[in-house]
Amino acid sequence: MIHDEGYWTNRYLKNQTQWDAGGITTPLKEYIDQLNNKQLKILIPGCGNAYEAAYLYENGFASVFLIDLSNLPLNAFTEEYPAFPKDQLIHGDFFDLEKSFDLIIEQTFFCALHPTERPDYARKMNELLTSTGKLVGVFFEDELFTDHPPYGGYRAEYKRHFQMYFEFNVFDTCYNSIKPRQGRELFINLSKKP
Repeated sequence: MIHDEGYWTNRYLKNQTQWDAGGITTPLKEYIDQLNNKQLKILIPGCGNAYEAAYLYENGFASVFLIDLSNLPLNAFTEEYPAFPKDQLIHGDFFDLEKSFDLIIEQTFFCALHPTERPDYARKMNELLTSTGKLVGVFFEDELFTDHPPYGGYRAEYKRHFQMYFEFNVFDTCYNSIKPRQGRELFINLSKKP
């Protein structure tokens, strides 16, 4: 389903966006707040309503790229931020992307992928990052669903996918999750292996 544009567009049209927190979540806001380098080239895959991108942009980060399979959230972001560079809004499949980034921010994209695609996700993240690049964000550590997104999972399974490509700076229960997600999230900060 992740590669079916119509499926995701339909979810937006029907307002079936239960993953949407309505704003940037605390773990990512606090991580972004401690970033000093405003020149970082940043990707937000499966950006959805792109609260993280909005926060970055409003705080002076100029090289923020968004990609989503559905055009609806990208168009909505453009309406909200008309000065945002159009060439940094990518309508397409994450797995087809061929650029490099210093930082990739993960927020509810991983759980939209079928678990069989997780090894490809880890490999593609590694491919998209610069030699000193990082993958930072949150994963659900929860059963969730097995037949439709969001798909659940657990840290032991996730580690298997990432250990070949990344050093684990932080991979632990998130201490500052928003209330509905408390105890159900892992915060990840992974550095690309040399």
